[in-house]
Amino acid sequence: MVSGVSLIVTTYNQKERLQVVLDSLLQQSFMPNEILIADDGSTEDTQKLVAEYQIRYQEKVKIKHVWHEDDGFRLAEIRNKAILEAEQEYIIIIDGDMILQKDFVSDHVRFAKEGVFLQGGRILLDSLETKKILDHKIHFFAFEKFHFKAMRIALLSYLAYQKSFDHTILCTKKLLPVRGCNMSFYKKDAEKINGFNESFIGWGREDSEFVARFLFAGGVMKRLRFAGIAYHLYHLENTRAMLKENHQIYLNTLENKLKQCKNGLKKL
Repeated sequence: MVSGVSLIVTTYNQKERLQVVLDSLLQQSFMPNEILIADDGSTEDTQKLVAEYQIRYQEKVKIKHVWHEDDGFRLAEIRNKAILEAEQEYIIIIDGDMILQKDFVSDHVRFAKEGVFLQGGRILLDSLETKKILDHKIHFFAFEKFHFKAMRIALLSYLAYQKSFDHTILCTKKLLPVRGCNMSFYKKDAEKINGFNESFIGWGREDSEFVARFLFAGGVMKRLRFAGIAYHLYHLENTRAMLKENHQIYLNTLENKLKQCKNGLKKL
């Protein structure tokens, strides 16, 4: 049984989105012990928003703002900083544009297991649905969208978890199907592989490379379906300018079956 949960929310200059995400997070049936805002260099308006929530909900949950200066897309680095700040044994990471169904945290905890990387899904909201939520600042509007992925069914979630296959074989063949917007793992397992690889600059492949090392180190990847439900606010795609360079880092990890990165939680 998990003794404590640290939930990390990544963000960058998206105060309006972060607000509705936090609103959904603060309505959870099972509250995390702490919320860490992993901020990749947002301006002062995001800092003010976080400060307001820290004061307003101080008796309900501890909220930390983990921030570094804006020096380009450094998602891996700010995630590592948040993991180092995390006080609890289990880590859940979401993007700052993921609205959570009320049992989201509970579902991750229910399937948590040492040596297992849990990969959750997402329900995509379109531009009009997203605009309605942001204009009214009401996260509940996300739950109006009907989708089979939004069905929370205990038996099907158990079967999906049990039927998840070992992805280690895929590591030598093709890109691992990983989405970092909804994932969880034990902190000790992240420390074992030295966290996220901070050599990744710009969008792309940092999640798949993290999981590849997780698998090479003896872990397994399991799918969370019909549970851990989250709605992804619409946004334009991030620039792929660094994808070629990042893919080479990923391929190097596969070719050498690396279990740790040198430029991670610790600088080896």
